[in-house]
This record gives sequence, structure tokens and C-alpha cells, in this order.
Amino acid sequence: MERYKEDSSQFWEDIYLANNAGWDLGGPTPVFQKLSETMSAGKICILGCGKGHDAVEFSQKGFEVTAVDFSKTAVHNLKTLALARNVPVSVIQDDIFSLTPKYRNSFDYILEQTCFCAINPNRRIEYEKLVFSLLKYSGKLIGLWFPLDKSREEGGPPYGTKVDEVKSIFSSPWKIEVEEFSDLSIKTRKGREKLIIFKKENNE
Repeated sequence: MERYKEDSSQFWEDIYLANNAGWDLGGPTPVFQKLSETMSAGKICILGCGKGHDAVEFSQKGFEVTAVDFSKTAVHNLKTLALARNVPVSVIQDDIFSLTPKYRNSFDYILEQTCFCAINPNRRIEYEKLVFSLLKYSGKLIGLWFPLDKSREEGGPPYGTKVDEVKSIFSSPWKIEVEEFSDLSIKTRKGREKLIIFKKENNE
């Protein structure tokens, strides 16, 4: 049973059908593109993957990619793009919270960009539990946390995100490996998003 408007697949489908997906950059995220060149290839899950530019980028770099989105149109775009680039991507059209227990301890990496801010803020603790469950021991959550210049009270999505809140939610048993404002953030997001990479320190 849906609790919030964001829990509905149709809510997201309508946004894509209206061509109003403002979070879509029209190509791979430069910050992630650079990271993909230095990371060891492994199993990566992209939550709220949208049209799949980053999914295809990581697949091209040799990662085993699972990409998840609620929207049928977004998933169709990703499948079309992956086919055009001739790269394998495992695509799931579903609620991210449905991934457990099937994908428990399955991934070396989780990629986060505009998914945390898209779900209702009351589900953020639930999101942390989901990510913890999906990652293998020593797995990493690679997040571009956004939008830092908006308060939660302003509503959403996207709902305002604060660095202190993210760190509080992903505290013990998580360890921060990287925290920085990247020079590679696109112009309209400079200072509004922060790269923080968390490492899962132990298993459940």
C-alpha cells in the first residue's frame, strides 16, 4: 500500500511522459565518469537509474551493472541505449525497496544520485537499511548528495538534503572514504551537491 506520492510508479512515469525529468543530464554524470576510470570493476547497482546514461557508462568500463527505476519510459530508454551501445545491463522496473531479500549482499557498489532526494524523507532510514542489505561486506555507497541548498520544508521531490543528515543516517557501521565538492560537478549543481563515499564496515 502506497504511503506517499513518490511510492507510485505512475507518479514517476507521468514525469517522464511530460519530458519533465529535470535531473536527467542527457549523458553520463562527469563525477561518476571520472570515478569509473579508477574503480576496480565489480557488481554495481544504480538506484533510480533514470534513462541509464551512468548504467551504460559503467558497463562500458567492465562493471556488471544492475539498474533499477520505477518508470517504464525510463527503463525503455535505458534498454534502447544499452542496445545501441552494445553493452549488457540488467534492468529492473520496480520499486527500489522491493530489491531485498533477492539481492541481499549482492553488490560491490551502489550508485546514488537524486534517488535519496526523490523518496519521501520519512523513508530515508529505510533507504539506509536497503543499501546496507544490498551491499557486500566492504561494499561502497557512492553518492552525489543533492540538493544541499533546499530545506526539507520546501517539499519535493527533490526533497532538501543536508550533509549532516546524510552523515547521521550513514553513521556506524559506515565509514566515510571520500568527502568533497567535486570540480567535475556540472555548472548548475556546483556547491549544491557533494560527493561522499561510504564503506560498509560489517555484515548484518
